[in-house]
Amino acid sequence: MNKKWFRTLFRRRMLIILLLIIQAGVLLYLITSGSRLSHIISNLLTVLSALIALHIIAKRDKGAYKTTWVFLILLFPIFGGLLYLLFLFQSPTRKMEIQLEKAEEKAAPLFFLPGSSREAAKQKLGSSFPQVRYLEDFVGFPVYEDTETHYYSPGEKMLEALIPELEKAERYIFLEFFIVQDGIMWGRILDVLRQKAAHGVKVRLLYDDIGCFLILPSNYVKQLESFGIEYSVFNPFRPVLTVAQNNRDHRKIISIDGKVAFTGGINLADEYINAIEKHGHWKDSAIMLRGKAAWSLTLMFLQMWEISTHTDEDYRQYYPWEDTPCSHFQNGFVQPYADSPMDKENVGEHVYLQILNQARDYVYINTPYLIVDDSMVSALTLTAKRGVDVRIVTPHIWDKRIVHMTTRSYYRDLIQAGIKIYEYRDGFMHSKTFVSDNRIATVGTTNLDFRSLYLHFECGVLMFDNAAIQEVKEDFLQTLEICQPVTEKDCRANFLTRLFQDILRLFAPIM
Repeated sequence: MNKKWFRTLFRRRMLIILLLIIQAGVLLYLITSGSRLSHIISNLLTVLSALIALHIIAKRDKGAYKTTWVFLILLFPIFGGLLYLLFLFQSPTRKMEIQLEKAEEKAAPLFFLPGSSREAAKQKLGSSFPQVRYLEDFVGFPVYEDTETHYYSPGEKMLEALIPELEKAERYIFLEFFIVQDGIMWGRILDVLRQKAAHGVKVRLLYDDIGCFLILPSNYVKQLESFGIEYSVFNPFRPVLTVAQNNRDHRKIISIDGKVAFTGGINLADEYINAIEKHGHWKDSAIMLRGKAAWSLTLMFLQMWEISTHTDEDYRQYYPWEDTPCSHFQNGFVQPYADSPMDKENVGEHVYLQILNQARDYVYINTPYLIVDDSMVSALTLTAKRGVDVRIVTPHIWDKRIVHMTTRSYYRDLIQAGIKIYEYRDGFMHSKTFVSDNRIATVGTTNLDFRSLYLHFECGVLMFDNAAIQEVKEDFLQTLEICQPVTEKDCRANFLTRLFQDILRLFAPIM
């Protein structure tokens, strides 16, 4: 990033941070100044906290959230209720909810073009079919045949596969990412995008403002415009304490003509391809779909583009198999899915739970974070207690110290239940993969933490009985060779460390 870009970026970011500090300072002064107004405000906030505590206890929500917030309110009776409003009620505005509902309603029938593979899946998948039925009937994401799947790990392998696919684009290239950063990876991709845009290919980039908050300069959109690239910034960050900041677009999607699509944990920044070393070697993964199922990821992008740009898209014009039937054939089934924090269906969590509940021989899991509620802990431990070989790989080199300490606080209970925990010795494990029984696997963007499971927009690809499942398994087993096992002895700690870990577990839902 050149100096001019950095100065522009620095000024905007510092102004926003300064405005947030001023707002917090004014609020703190009004409460603590000792004036008559201060006493009135304090009493009102205390009453508000009591009412909010009652509301939290009565509402249907995760038990971990309830415990955390009621504890905070008891600990800080003046500020506790206000913190709840500022953090938990930072959900999208009703306007965005309405836009998303309309986009989902419009897209729903188009996911099933040109027909359904449901009956074939029902006949061939047996005990795995309830997972298909859940995603299709209750969430609206159909299962597909006629789709090649290719698994890539680490990120540099995905990039080498991506560039030739981008160069083949004829109609459009859609990109949706949490992080985009200037560098070798984005530079190579951008060179292709510029050339394609110059030749009439529609190129669109959607990126999350928080994900790029300290990375892209505020005038970067002008650069994209000069290249002929359409852009949109998802849920722009504004310097007001009460705006929606929690619900971020954590998805990573690339769609090329609706015929080829990529998703997984890999963002568009150099650490993801190990061009730079940020937290040791960066272990990540992605899945490529070629064929019918790529259309599903395309529709996911178009919905997010529409609510971000406030436009009315004709989704069907992008359907690639209208005139030429899909000619990609591969055994097995593919079912892309998306998750939204704006409904009551925790799709990513339910996909993971169903894999655990159906497992008979093994479940192998990669995750950068392991900060979960009692239902996920119970599912993991019960799966192991049934005799299933459950193994989990997390990073050894952390990116956020407190988050990593919280992850480690779960190790002891899981190991005692028979789960094998490993840490990726060479660096940071960022893959989000489950694979089980040589029959089912998912690769996507959803971490095993509260924020990813309940607060972010996420996506993934569920696969049944196809070639990429074995690739995911083999990659996991190869990764174990450069991991260090965590034993119950390693989890022993003194009283103060255990107490600190228990406190971290208590606050895990708001990390």
